Amino acid sequence: MPPEPKTCASCGRRIEWRKKWERSWDDVRYCSDACRRRKVTDVDRALEASILDLLDDRAAGKTICPSEAARAVAASRGLEGDDAWRELMEPARRAARRLVAAGDVEITQGGSVVDPSTAKGAIRVRRTR
Repeated sequence: MPPEPKTCASCGRRIEWRKKWERSWDDVRYCSDACRRRKVTDVDRALEASILDLLDDRAAGKTICPSEAARAVAASRGLEGDDAWRELMEPARRAARRLVAAGDVEITQGGSVVDPSTAKGAIRVRRTR
């Protein structure tokens, strides 16, 4: 029986157990080489904090779009250009997935909670109910 899946420390996606990790499963933290190289940066932590701050400013049960956090972090870091926040969209989605793994938020589509590892398209983020 394989052990329970883990969550990638970088992207927040589910890591499925593999036979080749049988001896080192306790040491596995990342789902891929790309995530291992990327790790979690200061920008990633700022995006997590921004998501939580934006949710604190909303009424209970209300949602935000990850783009709101991306825009806030881009503005606070003085990134140039009207579309500078777009470069932070995927990092914002990763930050939201990490917060889901921590139990702080839920990711929804169409008002229903979805699995953050498989969600495609536009998502919304809300506090865990």
